[in-house]
Amino acid sequence: MEKDGQKHLGIYIHIPFCVRKCFYCDFLSAPADEEEKARYVEALRTEIRGESGKYRDYTVNTIFIGGGTPSLLETGSIGRILNRVYENYKVSRDCEISMEVNPGTVTREKLADFKNSGGNRLSIGLQSAVDSELKALGRIHTFEDFLMTYELALKAGFCNINVDLMTAIPGQSVESLKKTLQRVTALKRMPAHISAYSLIIEEGTPFYEKRPELPDEDLERELYKITGDFLLSKGYRQYEISNYALPGYECRHNMVYWRRGSYAGFGTGAASMVENVRFCNTSDRKKYMERFLNNDNNFNIIQNDMDVHPEEFPIENKNTYVTKENFQKNLEGDSAKENVQALSIEEQMEEFMFLGLRMKAGVCKNEFLRIFGKTIDEVYPGIVEEFCERGLLALRKEGVPGEEWIALTPFGMDVSNRVMAEFLLTDTDI
Repeated sequence: MEKDGQKHLGIYIHIPFCVRKCFYCDFLSAPADEEEKARYVEALRTEIRGESGKYRDYTVNTIFIGGGTPSLLETGSIGRILNRVYENYKVSRDCEISMEVNPGTVTREKLADFKNSGGNRLSIGLQSAVDSELKALGRIHTFEDFLMTYELALKAGFCNINVDLMTAIPGQSVESLKKTLQRVTALKRMPAHISAYSLIIEEGTPFYEKRPELPDEDLERELYKITGDFLLSKGYRQYEISNYALPGYECRHNMVYWRRGSYAGFGTGAASMVENVRFCNTSDRKKYMERFLNNDNNFNIIQNDMDVHPEEFPIENKNTYVTKENFQKNLEGDSAKENVQALSIEEQMEEFMFLGLRMKAGVCKNEFLRIFGKTIDEVYPGIVEEFCERGLLALRKEGVPGEEWIALTPFGMDVSNRVMAEFLLTDTDI
């Protein structure tokens, strides 16, 4: 993503460890002993340094440490990972630096390490404030565990905190959802951000093997509407299909994904999209660790970190390594990289539409024309007009004179998957 003539980058760092897999989880995560975790951290630090040459032209605006459960790492590990980023990348002074934590897995010392290393945002995986629902999901914590974790986060000085919630889960009712929403918004300090996703049964999970009884489609829609209405009444703004924020606390890292900005993923299975080239790391942890712990030609592990902090950046770096034309070539032959795909113009257009429409603001028609040299109506003749007539999309003028936006209506959000499917192109569409 370019802004003011600069190239911007989001960084995602994957920590693939958990206490145990939840019944619905298809994320790349598994239990591991402390030695395995320590070796992984060293491999990760090696990758972060070794890949930095590809990103000399970029300024890092967001960093997101996800999993798995990053808070399972030993105290000091997250700081060492972040210092490796600061040593090798241009990091903006106001970089949003987030970490996922699960209730019951954090300590005062771990939170202090993250904050002292530049961390300024936490995402806590609650899912439900009802213990019977947590048990049905296979979560390892109780609501009381969440309260203790939240209190620790506040005492550590974090004010930008997201809480993850889940709807349409086994045993959930209108009353139990309202109980969860009331409990979360009655905290000493309301969360700055709330993510509320509907449960999706994924292949390879315990729920897929033995499907639980779930709310029907009508109740699922009702739960979605109740969530939005309740959070709106508490001062939250819905800015994406499943995300709500107090003013000024939208997740900047997620916006990189939805606006098709460039982002680099580090760690097993981590996905990247840079210069319209998509690729990901191997999901094989053994292969990943062999690649980055045994590559003597490129790296030596630094035992004593420099004392580097993000406020000292951005740094000056005049070495240019990558251009749009050669980025894909630079990935060839790397045993840790998989599924390298240079996106066609058609695929870029599709993503522009179905990712952008996830956001309440929608997509800008003028920006589409600027990027692709064609109007949305030329590429998708009649579709926007039809959906506007059916009450699924709405047009509005906003920003500079003549700028026009297309966004989902509340009804359109209810059936967003059906709407977005219409913006998929075949080879003969353009």
